[in-house]
Amino acid sequence: MLTFEVLALFFPLCILLALTPGPDNIFVLTQSALNGKMAGILVVLGLCTGVLVHTTAVAMGVAAIFQASPTAFNVLKIIGALYLLYLAWGALRAKAEDISVGDENPNGDQDINRAQKIGYFKLYRRGIIMNVTNPKVSIFFLSFLPQFAAPTRGSMSLQMILLGGFFILSTILIFGGIALLAGSIGGYLQRSSKAQTIMNKTAGLVFIALAIKLATIQQ
Repeated sequence: MLTFEVLALFFPLCILLALTPGPDNIFVLTQSALNGKMAGILVVLGLCTGVLVHTTAVAMGVAAIFQASPTAFNVLKIIGALYLLYLAWGALRAKAEDISVGDENPNGDQDINRAQKIGYFKLYRRGIIMNVTNPKVSIFFLSFLPQFAAPTRGSMSLQMILLGGFFILSTILIFGGIALLAGSIGGYLQRSSKAQTIMNKTAGLVFIALAIKLATIQQ
């Protein structure tokens, strides 16, 4: 099993990695700012589910396929890039909505209403697709997790799953904080139709940039 010494080194590294600006936390930030804290949290849960998928893939050796096969790697990243472009198209076309200035809790019920309008499962699914379709994540886990596991401590697969669980915990803590902060700021900005338009356009451009980055990554 994993020792305290291993976790004392592994978990702070996970926190540091979660804090490092990247496609996933930028995605959480934009979704939260556009659609509220609830939407951001659902996206975070989706991303964590994607991390679980990558962790399982590493434990089963599936991730090695993406490292060895350029075709599998390229197909997956193109799917991810196309999905991001689809989200960008939706954001660029989105129009400002009327939000009552007199709402007693502009960041509460309105926040939930925005998430409900899009659909809870749809937001959750966005997080899964965003994470799973990035083959670099699988390759990263394939090179990162085994460094903290050892055959002398028991099942390697079980150790990988446990390490992935702690990585998910760090993701929830950091990305959840990002979602709450961005959602609070976005909640106030959403009360202005002009600010909504700017946020939508900015989010669309961010999604395009993320799509280009994903499409151009190399093995």
